[in-house]
Amino acid sequence: MKNKLSSNVILIVVIVILVGASIYLIMANQSAPNGQTTINQNTNVPQINTNQNTPPTNTPPTNTPPVNTPSTTTINYQNTQYNFNFTLPASWTGYSIVNTTWTGMKSGAQGETAAATGPIISIRNPLWTVAVPRQDIPIMVFTIKQWNSLQNDEFHIGAAPIGPSELDRNNTFVFALPARYNFAFPVGYEEVDTILQGKPLSAF
Repeated sequence: MKNKLSSNVILIVVIVILVGASIYLIMANQSAPNGQTTINQNTNVPQINTNQNTPPTNTPPTNTPPVNTPSTTTINYQNTQYNFNFTLPASWTGYSIVNTTWTGMKSGAQGETAAATGPIISIRNPLWTVAVPRQDIPIMVFTIKQWNSLQNDEFHIGAAPIGPSELDRNNTFVFALPARYNFAFPVGYEEVDTILQGKPLSAF
C-alpha cells in the first residue's frame, strides 16, 4: 500500500514539472516578436559604422580657398618739384633722399669747361651705413633743352662712352639713370637693378 502511494506522489510531481515547463515555454514564445525566441546579444562585440560616406571628424574641408591677408608690398616716393613718382619695395620704408648735381663738360680751345649742370636725386636704402654703404637709386634731372644738347654731343657727362639712359619725361624735364651708376658693385646693387627693371619711375 505504501509503495503504491509513493508511486502516485512521484507521478504527480512529474506531471507538475511538465506542466510548469510547458507554461514557461508558451509564455517565452509569446514575449518574442513574430513568435521568435529572443537571444541575448554579446555586448562585447564592437559596432561597425557601415556608412562609408561619412568623413572622419578630423578631415579638413576640401576646396577651401586660401585666406589672403592684405599687406602693403610697395611704397611711393613723390617729387612735386620736378613732378615724378617712384615706386619702391616696402622694405625701403624709411628711405632718405640725397641731393647732388651732375655737370656736363665740353671741349674747347681752353680745354674742358662746364657747359651745363643739373640735379641728381638719389633714393637711399634705409639700411645704408657709413661702414657698409649700399647702392643708391640715382635719378638725373635734365631740362628738355639740356637733354637734346646731350643727345647732340654738345657736352658729355663723365668719361663713360655712353650717356645716361632715359627713365621717363614730362613736358619740362627728362629723368635719366647715370651710365655705369653701379660700376663699383656695392652691396644691394642687384636689388636696385631689379627695381629699375620694373620701370618704377612715372612722370606727371
